[in-house]
Amino acid sequence: MLKAGVLGAGHLGKIHLRLLNQSDKYELVGFYDPNKENADAVVKEYGFKYFDKIEDLINAVDVVDIVTPTLSHFEVAKQTIQAGKHVFIEKPITNTVEEAEELLNLLEKHNVKGQVGHVERFNPAFTAVKGQINEPMFIEAHRLAEFNPRGTDVPVVLDLMIHDIDAILSVVKSEVKAVHSSGVSVISDTPDIANVRLEFENGCVANLTASRISMKNMRKVRFFQRDAYVSVDFLEKKSEIVKMKDAPSNPGEFDMILQNAEGVKKQIYFEQPDVAPNNAILDELESFADAINNNTVPPVTLQDGANALRVAKQIIANF
Repeated sequence: MLKAGVLGAGHLGKIHLRLLNQSDKYELVGFYDPNKENADAVVKEYGFKYFDKIEDLINAVDVVDIVTPTLSHFEVAKQTIQAGKHVFIEKPITNTVEEAEELLNLLEKHNVKGQVGHVERFNPAFTAVKGQINEPMFIEAHRLAEFNPRGTDVPVVLDLMIHDIDAILSVVKSEVKAVHSSGVSVISDTPDIANVRLEFENGCVANLTASRISMKNMRKVRFFQRDAYVSVDFLEKKSEIVKMKDAPSNPGEFDMILQNAEGVKKQIYFEQPDVAPNNAILDELESFADAINNNTVPPVTLQDGANALRVAKQIIANF
Protein backbone atom coordinates (compact mmCIF):
# COMPACT_ATOMS: atom_id res chain seq x y z
CA MET A 1 0.00 0.00 0.00
CA LEU A 2 1.13 3.50 -0.81
CA LYS A 3 1.48 5.85 2.13
CA ALA A 4 -0.56 8.99 1.46
CA GLY A 5 -0.94 12.39 3.07
CA VAL A 6 -3.39 15.20 2.35
CA LEU A 7 -2.59 18.89 2.27
CA GLY A 8 -5.75 20.85 2.99
CA ALA A 9 -8.71 19.72 5.07
CA GLY A 10 -11.48 21.94 3.78
CA HIS A 11 -14.72 20.68 2.25
CA LEU A 12 -13.08 18.68 -0.53
CA GLY A 13 -10.03 17.80 1.55
CA LYS A 14 -12.22 16.01 4.07
CA ILE A 15 -13.74 13.96 1.28
CA HIS A 16 -10.28 12.97 0.05
CA LEU A 17 -9.22 12.07 3.59
CA ARG A 18 -12.19 9.76 4.09
CA LEU A 19 -11.76 8.08 0.71
CA LEU A 20 -8.02 7.54 1.06
CA ASN A 21 -8.68 6.07 4.50
CA GLN A 22 -11.16 3.53 3.11
CA SER A 23 -9.12 2.64 0.01
CA ASP A 24 -7.31 -0.68 -0.15
CA LYS A 25 -4.56 0.95 -2.24
CA TYR A 26 -3.48 3.60 0.24
CA GLU A 27 -2.47 3.88 3.84
CA LEU A 28 -3.58 7.30 5.04
CA VAL A 29 -0.75 8.64 7.17
CA GLY A 30 -2.24 12.03 8.03
CA PHE A 31 -2.89 15.57 6.91
CA TYR A 32 -1.80 19.18 7.20
CA ASP A 33 -4.01 22.27 7.31
CA PRO A 34 -2.81 25.77 8.21
CA ASN A 35 -6.05 26.48 10.07
CA LYS A 36 -5.39 24.91 13.45
CA GLU A 37 -9.01 25.24 14.55
CA ASN A 38 -10.21 23.39 11.45
CA ALA A 39 -7.45 20.79 11.84
CA ASP A 40 -8.42 20.13 15.45
CA ALA A 41 -12.04 19.65 14.39
CA VAL A 42 -11.00 17.08 11.75
CA VAL A 43 -8.87 15.19 14.28
CA LYS A 44 -11.74 15.18 16.76
CA GLU A 45 -14.31 13.98 14.20
CA TYR A 46 -12.25 11.41 12.28
CA GLY A 47 -9.17 10.68 14.37
CA PHE A 48 -6.75 11.28 11.47
CA LYS A 49 -3.20 12.25 12.39
CA TYR A 50 -2.38 15.94 12.12
CA PHE A 51 1.06 17.18 11.04
CA ASP A 52 1.93 20.74 12.07
CA LYS A 53 4.58 21.07 9.35
CA ILE A 54 4.17 20.42 5.63
CA GLU A 55 7.74 19.11 5.45
CA ASP A 56 7.08 16.45 8.08
CA LEU A 57 4.02 15.19 6.21
CA ILE A 58 5.83 15.08 2.86
CA ASN A 59 8.73 13.14 4.38
CA ALA A 60 6.37 10.58 5.91
CA VAL A 61 4.53 9.54 2.73
CA ASP A 62 4.89 8.23 -0.82
CA VAL A 63 2.02 10.30 -2.28
CA VAL A 64 0.92 13.82 -1.45
CA ASP A 65 -2.68 14.76 -2.25
CA ILE A 66 -2.96 18.55 -2.63
CA VAL A 67 -6.43 19.88 -1.88
CA THR A 68 -5.44 23.42 -0.93
CA PRO A 69 -6.54 26.73 -2.52
CA THR A 70 -5.27 27.09 -6.10
CA LEU A 71 -2.86 29.92 -5.26
CA SER A 72 -0.83 27.53 -3.08
CA HIS A 73 -0.78 24.57 -5.50
CA PHE A 74 2.51 25.45 -7.16
CA GLU A 75 4.66 25.93 -4.07
CA VAL A 76 3.49 22.80 -2.24
CA ALA A 77 3.58 20.66 -5.41
CA LYS A 78 7.10 21.90 -6.14
CA GLN A 79 8.16 21.04 -2.60
CA THR A 80 6.58 17.60 -2.92
CA ILE A 81 8.19 16.75 -6.28
CA GLN A 82 11.62 18.00 -5.17
CA ALA A 83 11.34 15.62 -2.22
CA GLY A 84 10.90 12.77 -4.69
CA LYS A 85 7.26 12.11 -3.86
CA HIS A 86 4.34 11.49 -6.22
CA VAL A 87 1.75 14.27 -6.33
CA PHE A 88 -1.99 14.42 -6.90
CA ILE A 89 -3.24 18.00 -7.43
CA GLU A 90 -6.85 19.13 -7.39
CA LYS A 91 -7.96 21.13 -10.42
CA PRO A 92 -6.95 23.64 -11.64
CA ILE A 93 -3.36 22.42 -11.62
CA THR A 94 -1.85 25.81 -10.70
CA ASN A 95 -2.64 29.51 -10.79
CA THR A 96 -0.62 30.21 -13.95
CA VAL A 97 0.42 28.28 -17.04
CA GLU A 98 4.06 29.12 -16.31
CA GLU A 99 3.79 27.44 -12.91
CA ALA A 100 2.23 24.35 -14.51
CA GLU A 101 5.06 24.14 -17.05
CA GLU A 102 7.66 24.37 -14.29
CA LEU A 103 5.97 21.50 -12.45
CA LEU A 104 6.12 19.43 -15.66
CA ASN A 105 9.85 20.01 -15.88
CA LEU A 106 10.35 19.13 -12.22
CA LEU A 107 8.27 15.97 -12.60
CA GLU A 108 10.52 14.73 -15.38
CA LYS A 109 13.70 15.75 -13.54
CA HIS A 110 12.78 13.91 -10.33
CA ASN A 111 11.16 10.92 -12.08
CA VAL A 112 7.94 10.90 -10.09
CA LYS A 113 4.32 10.76 -11.22
CA GLY A 114 1.61 13.39 -11.08
CA GLN A 115 -2.12 13.49 -11.67
CA VAL A 116 -4.66 16.33 -11.73
CA GLY A 117 -8.11 15.99 -10.18
CA HIS A 118 -10.32 16.53 -13.20
CA VAL A 119 -12.95 14.28 -11.65
CA GLU A 120 -15.45 14.38 -14.53
CA ARG A 121 -13.12 12.12 -16.51
CA PHE A 122 -14.24 9.42 -14.07
CA ASN A 123 -17.93 10.22 -14.23
CA PRO A 124 -19.57 6.92 -15.24
CA ALA A 125 -21.79 8.65 -17.81
CA PHE A 126 -18.65 9.87 -19.60
CA THR A 127 -16.59 6.69 -19.28
CA ALA A 128 -19.54 4.66 -20.61
CA VAL A 129 -19.43 6.45 -23.98
CA LYS A 130 -15.96 7.96 -24.31
CA GLY A 131 -14.78 5.07 -26.49
CA GLN A 132 -17.56 5.86 -28.97
CA ILE A 133 -16.80 9.57 -29.25
CA ASN A 134 -14.88 9.59 -32.52
CA GLU A 135 -13.73 12.81 -34.19
CA PRO A 136 -16.61 15.03 -33.05
CA MET A 137 -17.01 18.15 -35.18
CA PHE A 138 -19.48 20.10 -33.04
CA ILE A 139 -19.74 20.05 -29.24
CA GLU A 140 -22.15 21.86 -26.96
CA ALA A 141 -21.62 22.03 -23.19
CA HIS A 142 -23.77 23.51 -20.45
CA ARG A 143 -22.61 23.58 -16.84
CA LEU A 144 -25.04 25.56 -14.70
CA ALA A 145 -25.06 25.75 -10.93
CA GLU A 146 -27.08 27.45 -8.24
CA PHE A 147 -25.18 30.11 -6.33
CA ASN A 148 -22.67 28.91 -3.76
CA PRO A 149 -20.19 31.36 -2.17
CA ARG A 150 -17.52 28.65 -2.20
CA GLY A 151 -15.46 29.06 -5.36
CA THR A 152 -16.42 32.64 -6.19
CA ASP A 153 -12.87 33.82 -5.55
CA VAL A 154 -12.02 32.69 -9.10
CA PRO A 155 -13.80 33.22 -12.45
CA VAL A 156 -16.51 30.72 -13.33
CA VAL A 157 -14.20 29.42 -16.06
CA LEU A 158 -11.74 28.08 -13.47
CA ASP A 159 -14.47 27.11 -11.02
CA LEU A 160 -16.85 25.20 -13.33
CA MET A 161 -16.10 25.40 -17.04
CA ILE A 162 -12.63 23.89 -16.71
CA HIS A 163 -14.30 20.50 -16.14
CA ASP A 164 -15.80 20.63 -19.64
CA ILE A 165 -12.66 22.11 -21.17
CA ASP A 166 -10.67 19.12 -19.93
CA ALA A 167 -13.29 16.57 -21.04
CA ILE A 168 -13.44 18.13 -24.52
CA LEU A 169 -9.65 18.30 -24.89
CA SER A 170 -9.49 14.60 -23.96
CA VAL A 171 -11.58 13.60 -27.00
CA VAL A 172 -10.68 16.25 -29.60
CA LYS A 173 -7.24 15.29 -30.85
CA SER A 174 -6.41 18.69 -32.28
CA GLU A 175 -4.95 22.02 -31.19
CA VAL A 176 -7.16 24.98 -30.32
CA LYS A 177 -6.66 27.66 -32.98
CA ALA A 178 -9.13 30.35 -31.85
CA VAL A 179 -10.97 31.33 -28.68
CA HIS A 180 -13.98 33.64 -28.54
CA SER A 181 -15.51 34.39 -25.15
CA SER A 182 -17.74 36.70 -23.18
CA GLY A 183 -18.34 36.86 -19.46
CA VAL A 184 -20.57 38.77 -17.06
CA SER A 185 -19.95 39.52 -13.38
CA VAL A 186 -23.28 39.55 -11.56
CA ILE A 187 -22.53 38.96 -7.89
CA SER A 188 -18.77 38.32 -7.78
CA ASP A 189 -15.74 40.40 -8.71
CA THR A 190 -15.03 37.95 -11.53
CA PRO A 191 -17.38 36.59 -14.24
CA ASP A 192 -20.23 34.43 -12.93
CA ILE A 193 -21.57 33.58 -16.39
CA ALA A 194 -19.43 32.78 -19.42
CA ASN A 195 -20.05 31.70 -22.98
CA VAL A 196 -17.16 30.41 -25.08
CA ARG A 197 -16.54 29.23 -28.61
CA LEU A 198 -13.44 27.10 -29.19
CA GLU A 199 -12.28 26.47 -32.74
CA PHE A 200 -9.86 23.61 -33.34
CA GLU A 201 -7.33 23.12 -36.13
CA ASN A 202 -9.26 20.10 -37.45
CA GLY A 203 -12.45 22.14 -37.89
CA CYS A 204 -14.19 21.04 -34.70
CA VAL A 205 -16.13 23.77 -32.89
CA ALA A 206 -17.11 23.66 -29.22
CA ASN A 207 -19.62 26.00 -27.59
CA LEU A 208 -19.42 26.09 -23.79
CA THR A 209 -21.67 27.87 -21.30
CA ALA A 210 -21.06 28.03 -17.58
CA SER A 211 -23.01 29.82 -14.86
CA ARG A 212 -22.91 29.76 -11.08
CA ILE A 213 -26.03 31.87 -10.57
CA SER A 214 -28.62 29.68 -12.29
CA MET A 215 -32.00 28.65 -10.97
CA LYS A 216 -31.24 24.99 -11.57
CA ASN A 217 -28.24 22.71 -11.88
CA MET A 218 -27.22 21.25 -15.22
CA ARG A 219 -24.08 19.49 -16.47
CA LYS A 220 -24.57 18.28 -20.01
CA VAL A 221 -22.26 17.88 -22.99
CA ARG A 222 -23.39 16.82 -26.45
CA PHE A 223 -20.99 15.55 -29.10
CA PHE A 224 -21.96 15.56 -32.77
CA GLN A 225 -19.94 13.48 -35.21
CA ARG A 226 -20.44 11.80 -38.54
CA ASP A 227 -23.48 9.51 -38.33
CA ALA A 228 -23.74 9.81 -34.55
CA TYR A 229 -24.75 12.06 -31.67
CA VAL A 230 -23.53 11.35 -28.12
CA SER A 231 -25.14 12.96 -25.08
CA VAL A 232 -23.57 12.91 -21.61
CA ASP A 233 -25.44 14.09 -18.53
CA PHE A 234 -22.75 14.38 -15.86
CA LEU A 235 -25.24 15.41 -13.19
CA GLU A 236 -27.85 12.69 -13.71
CA LYS A 237 -25.18 10.19 -14.78
CA LYS A 238 -26.96 9.20 -17.96
CA SER A 239 -25.70 8.74 -21.52
CA GLU A 240 -27.36 8.32 -24.88
CA ILE A 241 -26.03 7.55 -28.33
CA VAL A 242 -28.06 8.24 -31.44
CA LYS A 243 -26.64 6.61 -34.56
CA MET A 244 -27.54 6.60 -38.23
CA LYS A 245 -27.00 3.81 -40.70
CA ASP A 246 -28.20 3.02 -44.19
CA ALA A 247 -31.87 2.16 -44.10
CA PRO A 248 -32.84 -1.46 -44.83
CA SER A 249 -34.68 -2.11 -48.08
CA ASN A 250 -37.70 -3.29 -46.11
CA PRO A 251 -37.83 -1.26 -42.88
CA GLY A 252 -39.95 -2.42 -39.99
CA GLU A 253 -43.14 -0.70 -38.97
CA PHE A 254 -41.49 1.09 -36.05
CA ASP A 255 -38.10 1.84 -37.66
CA MET A 256 -37.25 5.55 -37.77
CA ILE A 257 -36.27 6.43 -41.33
CA LEU A 258 -35.05 9.81 -42.66
CA GLN A 259 -34.70 10.68 -46.33
CA ASN A 260 -32.62 13.60 -47.57
CA ALA A 261 -33.15 15.75 -50.68
CA GLU A 262 -31.11 13.33 -52.78
CA GLY A 263 -33.34 10.44 -51.79
CA VAL A 264 -30.79 8.74 -49.52
CA LYS A 265 -32.51 6.98 -46.65
CA LYS A 266 -31.00 6.53 -43.19
CA GLN A 267 -32.27 4.64 -40.19
CA ILE A 268 -31.99 6.18 -36.73
CA TYR A 269 -31.44 3.97 -33.71
CA PHE A 270 -30.82 4.69 -30.07
CA GLU A 271 -28.43 3.23 -27.52
CA GLN A 272 -28.51 3.86 -23.80
CA PRO A 273 -25.29 2.40 -22.40
CA ASP A 274 -25.19 0.83 -18.99
CA VAL A 275 -23.84 3.40 -16.55
CA ALA A 276 -22.42 1.66 -13.51
CA PRO A 277 -22.62 3.72 -10.31
CA ASN A 278 -19.26 4.66 -8.85
CA ASN A 279 -17.46 7.12 -6.61
CA ALA A 280 -15.56 9.22 -9.14
CA ILE A 281 -13.19 10.78 -6.60
CA LEU A 282 -12.25 7.38 -5.20
CA ASP A 283 -11.75 6.08 -8.75
CA GLU A 284 -9.43 8.93 -9.70
CA LEU A 285 -7.35 8.52 -6.54
CA GLU A 286 -7.09 4.75 -7.01
CA SER A 287 -6.26 5.14 -10.71
CA PHE A 288 -3.26 7.20 -9.60
CA ALA A 289 -2.18 4.43 -7.25
CA ASP A 290 -2.42 1.96 -10.15
CA ALA A 291 -0.28 4.20 -12.34
CA ILE A 292 2.39 4.39 -9.64
CA ASN A 293 2.34 0.67 -8.84
CA ASN A 294 2.33 -0.41 -12.50
CA ASN A 295 4.62 2.37 -13.73
CA THR A 296 2.06 3.51 -16.31
CA VAL A 297 0.90 6.94 -17.43
CA PRO A 298 -1.75 8.43 -15.09
CA PRO A 299 -5.14 8.87 -16.78
CA VAL A 300 -5.12 12.66 -16.20
CA THR A 301 -1.53 13.84 -16.41
CA LEU A 302 -0.06 17.14 -15.31
CA GLN A 303 0.26 17.89 -19.03
CA ASP A 304 -3.52 17.43 -19.35
CA GLY A 305 -4.03 19.79 -16.44
CA ALA A 306 -1.69 22.34 -17.99
CA ASN A 307 -3.51 22.10 -21.34
CA ALA A 308 -6.90 22.74 -19.72
CA LEU A 309 -5.49 25.65 -17.72
CA ARG A 310 -3.92 27.18 -20.84
CA VAL A 311 -7.26 27.20 -22.66
CA ALA A 312 -9.05 28.53 -19.55
CA LYS A 313 -6.57 31.39 -19.28
CA GLN A 314 -7.02 32.22 -22.96
CA ILE A 315 -10.77 32.40 -22.38
CA ILE A 316 -10.36 34.70 -19.37
CA ALA A 317 -7.95 36.95 -21.28
CA ASN A 318 -10.66 37.46 -23.93
CA PHE A 319 -13.28 38.75 -21.48
